[in-house]
Amino acid sequence: MDDVPKPAEVLERLHVVALPMRVTFRGITVRELALIEGPAGWGEFGAFLEYEPPEAAAWLAAAIEAAYAPPPTTHRDRIAINATVPAVDAAQVPDVLARFPGARTAKVKVAEPGQSLADDVARVNAVRQQVSTVRVDANGGWSVAEAVEAAKALTADGPLEYVEQPCATVPELAELRRLVDVPIAADESIRKADDPLHVVRSGAADVAVLKVAPLGGVGALLEIAGQIDVPIVVSSALDSAVGIGRGLLAAAALPDLRHACGLGTGGFFVDDVAAPLEPVDGYLPVTTVRPDPDRLVALAAPADRRQWWIDRVKACFESGRADLVAEY
Repeated sequence: MDDVPKPAEVLERLHVVALPMRVTFRGITVRELALIEGPAGWGEFGAFLEYEPPEAAAWLAAAIEAAYAPPPTTHRDRIAINATVPAVDAAQVPDVLARFPGARTAKVKVAEPGQSLADDVARVNAVRQQVSTVRVDANGGWSVAEAVEAAKALTADGPLEYVEQPCATVPELAELRRLVDVPIAADESIRKADDPLHVVRSGAADVAVLKVAPLGGVGALLEIAGQIDVPIVVSSALDSAVGIGRGLLAAAALPDLRHACGLGTGGFFVDDVAAPLEPVDGYLPVTTVRPDPDRLVALAAPADRRQWWIDRVKACFESGRADLVAEY
């Protein structure tokens, strides 16, 4: 891209917001992120607070790409989405699923610290009462032995489409894949890896879960997708409506899309920077998302938090991965 923005230009266009959440997700109840307005549209920089600048720089690159680079060619105008069920009590499942009208697939969080496998089974079975296709996400929370036990327990009453990131490391995923019949999906082993292709090339995954922001943008996601031979699921990283729009764009640009995508998480926010996209029959439309100016004002983060994000953007530009940011 010829029009590479300088750090000062990015900071001048920065809007920092704090989005209150309906449920606790990843241990947070307020989602802070920064939005960047550019000549091509709006980008979202929402690296989680604990991420250091070298890792957060990829998220900033994704935001700059969205704000400054033209979009790719797309192959579809709507995307099937999955319902996302946090690690809630089984009794709360109907309320969560009500936020995903028409969804035929649900992803259920499991292996939550402080909870038991029995809690996971109860939650998954509560979901099965309403949704036909169920996948689970352990966020690397199990050992191989624990994952074998969990796969058996969680499939006792019905099948799983796949189990996402059951173990933390690629060797563990490869070993588990030989021990269970449930398909294995990789998430963290792709987006947090120095080589995002390693897990698939090692025969450790049946499905690749790709997220726009952690990978450095839509272009980077499509490049990775073009080099692997397993199905792709595009998922969000607890994005605002702006980030969800980029995820939908990435999913629409994939030549082949066989599974529902994890892009329906906008319902977790009490309020968002734009009117939330409404699923119709389990699908979200692929459309350009622009924040509402009044919402940007109403949801603006306090001055000290805005400064924190300004300092973070500067640190990303100055980090060892500044070259990644500079590509855009």
